[in-house]
Amino acid sequence: MTSTLPVLTLVIPCYNEEAILTNTCAKLSSTLASLMVEQLISPASTILFVDDGSKDHTWQLIKIEHLANRLVTGIKLAANAGHQRALLAGMMHAKHYSDCVITLDADLQDDISVIRTFVLRYLEGFEIVYGVRNDRTSDTSFKRNTAALFYRFMNTLGIRLISNHADYRLLNKRALNELSRYGESKLFLRGIIPQIGFKSDIVPYERKRRLAGETKYPLKKMLSFAFEGITSFSVAPIRLIAAIGFTLFLISMLAACYAAFQKLFGNPDAGWTSLIISIWLLGGLQLMAIGIIGEYIGTIFAEVKKRPLYSIDSTLEQIHPIGTTKFTKT
Repeated sequence: MTSTLPVLTLVIPCYNEEAILTNTCAKLSSTLASLMVEQLISPASTILFVDDGSKDHTWQLIKIEHLANRLVTGIKLAANAGHQRALLAGMMHAKHYSDCVITLDADLQDDISVIRTFVLRYLEGFEIVYGVRNDRTSDTSFKRNTAALFYRFMNTLGIRLISNHADYRLLNKRALNELSRYGESKLFLRGIIPQIGFKSDIVPYERKRRLAGETKYPLKKMLSFAFEGITSFSVAPIRLIAAIGFTLFLISMLAACYAAFQKLFGNPDAGWTSLIISIWLLGGLQLMAIGIIGEYIGTIFAEVKKRPLYSIDSTLEQIHPIGTTKFTKT
């Protein structure tokens, strides 16, 4: 165990979470207080809420909790940047004063009782600790099957992911500094962080049902997120298109030889149906290929602009663990 207690920051991205924020704050504060009593973390440890441009009273509630609770700090993004960017904003803000951070969602579906295990793994020398679901019984059958298919598909493409891991993880300061070197605009942290390669471990946990509010990852958003992950880490879809094109070229050459043979021996086929089907098939494949290539071009377009990933509007910072705080407008 280290001689100096580590400063831990819990990074919680929030988007329209007024229904659950007070409950979340109370539970996380109790968890941090228990760890402080056990002398596993420093009294300077905090909870950092990242308001991702919420349209409800989330930020007002964060400010109220900040005034009443010395553990609560926060940053408010100037506009909705998205879940992954909000996570990154919180981690990059916290890395300046934290020895380690743990990221988790505000709905607390991720079991916060394993935060203690995360900290123990950190004290044992692990630099990245992944929270991994040990079952998906709380999910619908459709979500379980599509999640399993997604991880298998990503592994087939050679993309290194931690199966059944979302964004519940611990990173130490060195891992955070290394993460800051990645400049992707299309953020897929589940793929980026395993590439860092530092000493890591896995902590299993059971995911709970959401107590209130609505999920921020409906099917459409999950599909978009998955496709961004694929196009950010693999060119396999483009190679697949090339392979399909080459295969179709060979088939067409064989078909041309067959048609020439039939013509020479006076037994031509009408072939109207096969002609129309082949036209539609090739047309559909071409449009699909153009669309996939277009996605990669769009990713390149987003990356080369080098625009800031987020803008911070306001911060609530803890100056001293005894309770002196300040509000900063940036």
